[in-house]
Amino acid sequence: MTTSKTRPIATLCFPVDPLFEKNLEHLLELVAQTPPDAIIVAPEVCLSGFAYDRFAEAAAFTPIALQQLLEAVSDRLLIFTAITQTDGKFYNIAYALHDGAILHTQAKAKLFALGGETDHFAAGAEGNIVAFDFQGIKIGILICFELRFKALWQALEGCDIIAIPAQWGKLRSDHFVTLTNALGVMNQCYVAASDGFNEDTSGMSGIITPFGAEIRNNGNEVLTSHYDERTLLSMRRYLNVGISRDR
Repeated sequence: MTTSKTRPIATLCFPVDPLFEKNLEHLLELVAQTPPDAIIVAPEVCLSGFAYDRFAEAAAFTPIALQQLLEAVSDRLLIFTAITQTDGKFYNIAYALHDGAILHTQAKAKLFALGGETDHFAAGAEGNIVAFDFQGIKIGILICFELRFKALWQALEGCDIIAIPAQWGKLRSDHFVTLTNALGVMNQCYVAASDGFNEDTSGMSGIITPFGAEIRNNGNEVLTSHYDERTLLSMRRYLNVGISRDR
């Protein structure tokens, strides 16, 4: 098993099927293709899509899927979002799963009105967009549209990795590439971005280093690179702009 100094990172890029069970099976298959200790980012609402006409059904499927995913991830860390019902409201919640446990949850705070999200979801609190520790690696999550808000970049300043689960509109594909690249450079961190591969999404999943080097899935369902703590610390020493893990 690798240490926290280096660790595989995997971004997934796959379409969402109308059959929830098929999406779960697909996700489980892709997780199994990643290294056993990988940090994996899957697309936003990849188990169901936004499914506005089947919201209650999608929310009821989430705990079923969580149980299977918790059993399957083992030493990996899996980050994705799912439609979840809490106290009579529906949220788009990011989950971080590892070794049979939910390490972190975070409801999407910035909802995309043009996509109808404000008509269906309740918004999470921006104050809950915070980093969490995973075996010595400081990880933050921004869910799709949240990538556009500079205050949230600052909230996650000091993270080693920022995960972006998304269903990003194909017409704005260039924005997704530009913003994910810029986030890595600005926050001097790794960015692991996962977008759906549907007719209306960008499909531009990828991994960006603190130096701004990028690789993209380019149609591959699984892209694997690695997190290297030395690369991150080297960039922060080379161009010291005051970013520290202690934030």
